[in-house]
Amino acid sequence: MNRKYISAILLATTALVAGQAVAADASAPKTRAQVKAELAEAIRTGDIVINGENGLKANEINPGLYPAKAAVQGKTREEVKAELVEAIRTGNIVVNGDSGLKANEINPSLYPAKAAVQGKTREEVKAELAEAIRTGEILAGGEGNQKLNQLNPQRYGHAL
Repeated sequence: MNRKYISAILLATTALVAGQAVAADASAPKTRAQVKAELAEAIRTGDIVINGENGLKANEINPGLYPAKAAVQGKTREEVKAELVEAIRTGNIVVNGDSGLKANEINPSLYPAKAAVQGKTREEVKAELAEAIRTGEILAGGEGNQKLNQLNPQRYGHAL
């Protein structure tokens, strides 16, 4: 019984270390000491999968055995009040519950105009179109919604 338990722990540890090694960024490899430290931390906090069937972690199965995770700090009361005042000022608050329309959509003349987003110039759009035609990034006619470079990869110099 004891040998089976140790084998199971060793197998889980090996799987975790192997998973960490595969997931590691090749440009910044971790040292053996870093991997050991991460594993020790995962075991200490229960952040290690112990039940392969449902994927639950140890701290999810037995939360009383592990330290509680730090609660995420929310907004303060003053921040929420300031956001509400700003939403009322700009009309960005729902006033008609049935339709879901906001005050600035029902009566836009009562609220400040929204800043217009600068679009692309005509020359930029023409350049993008020319590039899309050159590379075949244009939808072909028909129901398939395929691009020309997908239908005719030899014509556009690369296969997708």
